[in-house]
Amino acid sequence: MAEKTISLADQAYEKIKSNILNLSYPPGMSLTEAMLTKELGMSRSPVRTAIRMLQAEGLIVTDYYKSMTVKEITDKDINEIYQLRELLEGEAFKMIFSEKRHEEFSYRIEEKIVRMCAAAGDVYEWEVADTAMHMEIVSIFENERINKIYESNLSELIRMGQYSIKNGMHIPKTNENLKKMVRYMRKGDYERSFEILKADHFGIGKNSALKKNSV
Repeated sequence: MAEKTISLADQAYEKIKSNILNLSYPPGMSLTEAMLTKELGMSRSPVRTAIRMLQAEGLIVTDYYKSMTVKEITDKDINEIYQLRELLEGEAFKMIFSEKRHEEFSYRIEEKIVRMCAAAGDVYEWEVADTAMHMEIVSIFENERINKIYESNLSELIRMGQYSIKNGMHIPKTNENLKKMVRYMRKGDYERSFEILKADHFGIGKNSALKKNSV
């Protein structure tokens, strides 16, 4: 009986989290136990457990009156996350070339880009694949603490990325630019390959995400 309860709680957690990440439950949306139990077709017990798990992750927040909402994404959040990404990925990309591992990483990154191309018709799945590509870049550090920083911000990265796409960042063009980046990496051209990463994923990505509050 205990195993069934845990299983249902995990199912509720995965479904609610998926709805938050794919923006079915957008930032700022009010949530209630009654609504979630009805949508999931479950009793309150597993749903409450799932809510607690998502509150611990910071995806669901509760105010003084115990009203639940999906965590907002502010301009400050977007600026901070993209600043973090540019600092870490910029250094990681430079390190890939300084350690002469650009050819090796071109194939590793290309594998992620293939998945991005396959997911081009689904904004959420594409963004998940895109995030995996960026994590591949920082893997050059072989630093568990840096990996944890990315993992702890994964939900925000995915949600922000979807805002970027909805507000002007074009998936097909981005995929083609990443293919060019890989070709430049194979040639050992750091400047041109990094320019693509910087322009598409730090510049356009951030600016498009910031439009969310003005549309």
